[in-house]
Amino acid sequence: MMKSRSVGIIGTGKYVPEKILTNADLEKMVDTNDEWIVSRTGIRERHIASSDQATSDLAYEAAIRALESAGLTAEDLELIIIATITPDTMFPSTACILQDKLGAKKAAAFDLSAACSGFVYGMATANGFIQTGMYKNALVIGADTLSRITDYTDRNTCVLFGDGAGAVILGEVPEGRGFLSFDLGAEGAGGELLKLEGGGSRLPASNETVQGGKHYIYMNGREVFKFAVRVMGTATEEVLRKAGKTKEEIDLFVPHQANIRIIQSARQRLSLPEEKCVVNVDKYANTSAASIPLALVEAAEDGRIKEGDTVLLVGFGGGLTWGASVIVW
Repeated sequence: MMKSRSVGIIGTGKYVPEKILTNADLEKMVDTNDEWIVSRTGIRERHIASSDQATSDLAYEAAIRALESAGLTAEDLELIIIATITPDTMFPSTACILQDKLGAKKAAAFDLSAACSGFVYGMATANGFIQTGMYKNALVIGADTLSRITDYTDRNTCVLFGDGAGAVILGEVPEGRGFLSFDLGAEGAGGELLKLEGGGSRLPASNETVQGGKHYIYMNGREVFKFAVRVMGTATEEVLRKAGKTKEEIDLFVPHQANIRIIQSARQRLSLPEEKCVVNVDKYANTSAASIPLALVEAAEDGRIKEGDTVLLVGFGGGLTWGASVIVW
């Protein structure tokens, strides 16, 4: 029987738009204040795409950096997966739009929708393709332009979201390195807790859906918080079990950057010191599928991840979904 290949991350890149929206800016838009936002979420600012930027544009910038980091050209790419809930268009996929922009003519391309868990789902999917030998490499990007679906008159949700993209290139790595395990899951019964109702086949765009705010994110914050705290713990325990690793062996914890209280709860459950936990929610807010790769790439660029480190990624999101992975860097 053919031994499966070891697959890991061989290149990284990230991009956030230039425009920054601070808590002070939001104070002028809705009834909120900096102290309230920081104490409840840990967020101080978020990056917002300009009017001429779409998700594919953010993804492109991150992709160019990841290719450079991996020492590959767009022509070398064999697969492109973009995890997003804010595609440029319903179709063609944002991955196909990006494939054309990059000139990655040999690459298969598709989008994946698992909200904030999407990046981990995307890596698990690409890992399978490479392990079986179907492809040699894959570009996986988490990219979202949540400002386009955020209601800036709703004080409960508008403070939470930002725009950005994080990219990785997966390829074969030496034995003992790369992905050790994945844990993906869904709890579709909770789908009503976090959703965007308008624009699909159930509620196509109409005057009524626009006036009813159906094209903006709806979130039951309290219930999503409870789900997140529970699943961050259970998914972590399961993915570590599959990897044959203990909590003590984690060198760096990269959680989905939704809320500082959820991150701290997960970190304490793992008994990890603060320096082993990546937190950048203060700078970028919740960027959905871009959240984990932005944190991961930033940690790699800052030298916080060293060769041979055991890195734990955990995210949760709309669906409801969750995704976790253990990687030896």
